[in-house]
Amino acid sequence: MIFPLKDLIEYDGNMYEITIAASRRAYQLSTLMDKDEKEDYDGKMVALAAREVFTKKVQFRLEAE
Repeated sequence: MIFPLKDLIEYDGNMYEITIAASRRAYQLSTLMDKDEKEDYDGKMVALAAREVFTKKVQFRLEAE
């Protein structure tokens, strides 16, 4: 799976927010997936997470502190 560079270039929102969302999603995926699923993605959790965030498969929101 390739990092969605086209989506990144066309994104007009806050880059910091989308980066944090993808990073946190990658962490979720790496902790929730079992060993067999991880091997299918060959350790490319960040690319998978970024694709999910950019394609809106997963949603994110900022919470007030």
